[in-house]
Amino acid sequence: MICWDPIDIYTDNPYQVVIGKGVSALLASFVDGSEQVAIICSDQLRKRALDVARSLPERVTLVEVPDAEAGKTAQVLQDCWAMLADAGFTRSDAVVGLGGGATTDLAGFVAATWLRGVRYIAMPTTVLGMVDAAVGGKTGINLPAGKNLVGAFYEPYTVLGEIDFLDTLPERDWKSGFAEVLKAGFICDPAILELFCADPSDALGGGSSGALIHKAVSVKAKVVSEDFREQGSESGGIGRAALNYGHTLGHAIERRQGFAWRHGEAVSIGMVFAAEVALRLGLIDAELVDRHRSVLRAAGLPVSYAESGWEELRDAMSLDKKARGRQLRFVLLHGLAAPQIFFDPPERVPQEAFRAIGGTD
Repeated sequence: MICWDPIDIYTDNPYQVVIGKGVSALLASFVDGSEQVAIICSDQLRKRALDVARSLPERVTLVEVPDAEAGKTAQVLQDCWAMLADAGFTRSDAVVGLGGGATTDLAGFVAATWLRGVRYIAMPTTVLGMVDAAVGGKTGINLPAGKNLVGAFYEPYTVLGEIDFLDTLPERDWKSGFAEVLKAGFICDPAILELFCADPSDALGGGSSGALIHKAVSVKAKVVSEDFREQGSESGGIGRAALNYGHTLGHAIERRQGFAWRHGEAVSIGMVFAAEVALRLGLIDAELVDRHRSVLRAAGLPVSYAESGWEELRDAMSLDKKARGRQLRFVLLHGLAAPQIFFDPPERVPQEAFRAIGGTD
């Protein structure tokens, strides 16, 4: 087994994130004491889930769900509850979420709500899942009105980031996940940007990816430990809201595209959009805006949105769970690694920023 130092996340129920090669073998020790284990996985990961199940002495129920955002629905959630009921799951049993961020979001919410909470272990199989969805204790499902509108804060018992699971990850998903890795560099740790830009092909090819993932998770761990329930911004700071950098427009694009886009692709555009907004408000200079574009392009991520529909996107942003009424709330940079919250800029500012990323009214 080869792994980096475990990353501690200090919440009401502290837990660790373990990242490395061979760490999936630790699962048996983390479900010890359970009579049953439910492995919730996408239907595309059935073989991997069966391999994991064979490593456990406990009785295993395999719960297959649709892949990606199609699995984060109220109907799928109800189907998961029904399978746990049929299996006779008790509070001493455990739920494992095996898959990308959408699957671990769903599995965490199943664990949080079944009998008011059972042990949950996240085993993300994508870069995005490792650095974002599986780490912060946010769980939930989507509604037609928007992403993640129903959910709960619920800490996992542990997170096992098995690097070997990434070996078969499609190139598009590698790139999507790196949007969140690079976001951590923009909002907190510029060393991530420097390490990535030293050799982007090495990072995307798996060479330095483990170190970059570990750094990005460390950033999220620090933020989550200080503001688990995202209340820091209510006392005048920014807290966990810093992690929403690029997500205001990103979520709106995902919804407008019917969730056919990868999350990281939309967030990449959202970060460039946020940088253009910050430029127009005098918070950053053009050089930092250009750095957004150059770094994200080096990761093979989109940096423009050459489509119409500003009013539709504007309405979607005001429906986002991070908004306050119709008032927009942006996470912007006031310099590299200096995020802040900016409320309701003049309407012309985000509209001009949208045009700057290639969009039309």
